[in-house]
Amino acid sequence: MFTGLIQDLGTIVAVEPIGEGARVHVRTELAPELKPGDSISVNGVCLTAIEPDDIGFAADAIPQTLQHSTTGELAAGDQVNLELALRSEDRLGGHLVQGHVDSVATVAWTREEDLGRRVALDIPDAYTDFVVDRGSITLNGVSLTVAEVNGNRVEVALIPETLERTTFGFAVEGTRINLEVDAMAKQIATIVEKYLARRTAAGDAA
Repeated sequence: MFTGLIQDLGTIVAVEPIGEGARVHVRTELAPELKPGDSISVNGVCLTAIEPDDIGFAADAIPQTLQHSTTGELAAGDQVNLELALRSEDRLGGHLVQGHVDSVATVAWTREEDLGRRVALDIPDAYTDFVVDRGSITLNGVSLTVAEVNGNRVEVALIPETLERTTFGFAVEGTRINLEVDAMAKQIATIVEKYLARRTAAGDAA
């Protein structure tokens, strides 16, 4: 579990294909805090650290991870948002983030504003029901508040701190971004959908 507050911009050292998966090697100042088997969020994807040392770590990405996120698009030299797993005594400054990426969004446009930058992203139609104005959304592991929703286009407003400390500082039109919708919204919607389906089925049976 994570909070969506990025702790470091790591650098991809290498991406090593292993069958249909891949081993990702990352350099980061967070490495000394990692032990083998620890969870770490890499651009919003919860991965398990292996071979941590003083300067970095490696993590394996299975085929499903590569299919549902941008992890398979990473290359040496790319920077990635990193966050260590939440501890029970930590402050919850963002919102509860699982690190289970739902899909990939695409930056439609960016616009400079007085106190930062507004970014619009197109998200897959399947996830629009889980995104609401002023609700929470996770993009590349960053906990953000939805500024506006128009169909499948979602806008977020980024402050200078976010632009400086995350990969959003490099985002341009066409950039692909890992998307995780709010887990509570998704669970509530699923429960309601199943409840209504049962009610409908019961009514048809009667």
